[in-house]
Amino acid sequence: MKIHKKVTNTESNPKSDLIIRPWQETDRPFLRTLYLHARRAAWPWLDASQWQLEDFDAATLGETIWVAEQGGHRIGFASLLENDNFLHNLFIDPQYQGCGAGSALLHKAQENFTSTGALKCLVKNAPAVAFYQRHGWEIEATGEGPEGEYYLMHWKQKKADSRLP
Repeated sequence: MKIHKKVTNTESNPKSDLIIRPWQETDRPFLRTLYLHARRAAWPWLDASQWQLEDFDAATLGETIWVAEQGGHRIGFASLLENDNFLHNLFIDPQYQGCGAGSALLHKAQENFTSTGALKCLVKNAPAVAFYQRHGWEIEATGEGPEGEYYLMHWKQKKADSRLP
């Protein structure tokens, strides 16, 4: 399902009861668990034996975090470095993938960009690469990181038509 309605920080989508809201400290235990399990599901080729719940804390330090809730349950999050227009994390509970939460979180991140947005996506994570491309992100370069080869992807804001009054 694609979400066509603009979802703001406390606005609910009546079709799915989906809410995107700023994170609260009380979200930390759940988001730690989600971050651990969602990475294992998304990156099965990596050795996850050293991953810990506390990895979430380091991975989101200093970042703006948005939480997706559906039916009163937290189902995903996105974190971004706002000053860099960089989407650092976007994870959805695997049980809820395909319900529109990822699209809504991505839209929320894009709303916060002041210029071209950027993210890195592992090349082997083909479903995520396809997801971002469906949402207008383009591969700009490749690189190598601790988790393997990645794409640097950009999202360009649509410019207003200069012919309009």
